[in-house]
Amino acid sequence: MRTSIRHQQAPHPAVSVNAVVVPAAAIAREVQNHPGISPKAAWEEATRALVIRELLLQRARDLGLSATPRTDDGLRETEEEALIRALLEAEVHTPVADEGSCRRYYAANLRRFRSPDLFEPLHILFQADRADGDAYATAIARAAAALAEIKATPDRFDALARALSDCPSAHEGGRLGQVARGDTTPEFEAALLRLRPGEICAEPVQTRYGVHVLRLDRKVEGQSLPFEQVHARIAAYLEESAWRRAVAQYVSLLAGQATIDGCEMAAAVSPLVQ
Repeated sequence: MRTSIRHQQAPHPAVSVNAVVVPAAAIAREVQNHPGISPKAAWEEATRALVIRELLLQRARDLGLSATPRTDDGLRETEEEALIRALLEAEVHTPVADEGSCRRYYAANLRRFRSPDLFEPLHILFQADRADGDAYATAIARAAAALAEIKATPDRFDALARALSDCPSAHEGGRLGQVARGDTTPEFEAALLRLRPGEICAEPVQTRYGVHVLRLDRKVEGQSLPFEQVHARIAAYLEESAWRRAVAQYVSLLAGQATIDGCEMAAAVSPLVQ
């Protein structure tokens, strides 16, 4: 007779905050909001989130706070969410980002504040579905033949695009207008970034749409945005970052003063600031 041995998962420990139990059923519902690397990690993240929530609610009630739920973009706060918001407004204070701080951040992160590079490519598309091996092989062969002709007589690109391309841009000689990073497929963009203005891609470019003969006509380099144009964005970012850090420190302080069973809080970060 064969005997099967099943490895039972260890039960989750009971969780409480200052003797107030956090029900396992509530943690199980919260798990869906924490896609961890494993079921165990997701459970632990959900547990910490509810422990933090209980810490904040207990503190708000100790202070005798009350709050009216708000509605934002059609979404209405729950009573508990409103109470936590009122608590943080009452007890977490952060400074307004002054112009000096904003200018220092701007100077240290200039690469973040520039307009995107713009590219003006031309292409000839031989449309084919990658799942259709024969059709895709034919598209590759047709693109290679067109590319060979263009390499021999570069001035033929416009005429060949109008005659052969399966893209609506054929009517414009293959011109796609200005595109930025992220506007095209990854394969097309990778080939485009390697080209200098006026250069034709040495090999046909294969994408999910088919096979392309590609030329870069012009590139417009991005320019640094003036401080005045991004000042408000930087100030909002700095103030939000400061608030997140302050809330995390506040939660850590509450956790240090509480009796918490069944949950490791050493690495906890408030879900309110993620």
